[in-house]
Amino acid sequence: MGKRIRLQFIEKNCPTVDNIGMWTHPDSKPELYNQLDYWVSLARTLEKARFDGIFFADALGTFSTYGNSRDTAVREGMSLPINDPMYLVPAMAAVTEHLGFAVTGSLTYDHPYAMARKMSTLDHLTGGRIGWNIVTSNLDSAARNYGLDAQLEHDRRYDRGDEFLEACYKLWERSWEEDAVVRDRTRVVYAEPAKVHDIGHRGEFFSVPGIHLCEPSPQRTPVLFQAGSSQRGRRFAARHAECVFLNAMTPEETKLLVDDVRAKAEEEGRDPADLLFFPRFVPVVAPTEAEAKEKFESYLAHVSTEGTLALLSSWSGIDFSRFGRDELLAFIERKGNGSQYISDYLARVSTERPLTVPDLARLYAFGGIENVSVGSPRQIAERMISFADYTGVDGFNIAYAIRPDSIGDFARLVVPELQRAGRVQTEYRPGTLRAKLLGGGDRLAAAHRGARVEIG
Repeated sequence: MGKRIRLQFIEKNCPTVDNIGMWTHPDSKPELYNQLDYWVSLARTLEKARFDGIFFADALGTFSTYGNSRDTAVREGMSLPINDPMYLVPAMAAVTEHLGFAVTGSLTYDHPYAMARKMSTLDHLTGGRIGWNIVTSNLDSAARNYGLDAQLEHDRRYDRGDEFLEACYKLWERSWEEDAVVRDRTRVVYAEPAKVHDIGHRGEFFSVPGIHLCEPSPQRTPVLFQAGSSQRGRRFAARHAECVFLNAMTPEETKLLVDDVRAKAEEEGRDPADLLFFPRFVPVVAPTEAEAKEKFESYLAHVSTEGTLALLSSWSGIDFSRFGRDELLAFIERKGNGSQYISDYLARVSTERPLTVPDLARLYAFGGIENVSVGSPRQIAERMISFADYTGVDGFNIAYAIRPDSIGDFARLVVPELQRAGRVQTEYRPGTLRAKLLGGGDRLAAAHRGARVEIG
């Protein structure tokens, strides 16, 4: 029997998660994102299916590179309108006992003093079930609306991120001693002043001289999630991440990336086993393969070519509106300041064979066609097991084709197959999200740089 496969579910507090056009499918209910009952019901569904957690993607700007306009994004419902996912967590935590919550927060458009407080608050309210999906952000529109003339350069965003994390570690791990809070009614002392410390952080990007505003939460530092496939992003993951999300890749590419980041983690003095990898996975499942294929064809009929191109334009920095629909795309050059994963993906698929613009949109439907698996419950389960065993990944980030049916089908049809194979949990382990995912304690591993940070 192989190692346990962990299951995360990806959502976004908006009409759809990067499946542009799918909200028009008759079975799709994009309006549910505004209804708390949906999120509460989803939390219950995921916990009943023994999912490890839910991962909330987010966006802080609009997709406006395509045609130098946001009109396509507005018209197509492309992560717009979009609500803040953090406010969903307490409601979902209140109806569950074990489900974890990874919430996206930007290193570029937030501040460590504020971010540390947000995450500690959520960790307290969930009883230690919070994770932080760390992103550097890559939308020009976000940069402008946060007061910048343009985005920071790609690697510079990661430089800022390294210091952001250092300041957060100091706040979480060193500001309050473990026994600082005494709640002594006799002495009228809630916390011992001598055991609450200024962190005295002053760096290139941030000055945080004072104390953390929150007492230590169950995990102190939230479980650290990150996605980055560029060389700088991989180094950042090796330094900081405990869980790494992967996007559309072949099994061979996935294995190379997993092995590379684990090797880099060892160079950083960490145990490579302390990093977990989760590729994106879009199951289209039905009781029979024929039914699943029929379902998938109905989905493809609703994919928006223009919307998908607008998504790729903002992520890559390439304005695909300038290409004719029948024009063959030769090698798509890498742009310097967008998502390097997207740039690499486009460069790869455009060298494998000539593509038209609609070809490219179809390839990136559902966040990359490599993510999609169509079949019966047993076929889907076997593919997941085979992929995990070959690549060394530790679980999957399950994404839906349509809301809400896709997750219900997966939980009802595929999870039992994986449980019968002994590859996913049938009961939860005790402890915090970190203890459940990594199998150790509630706090950062001793070799993690956050556990070794110093103040003063």
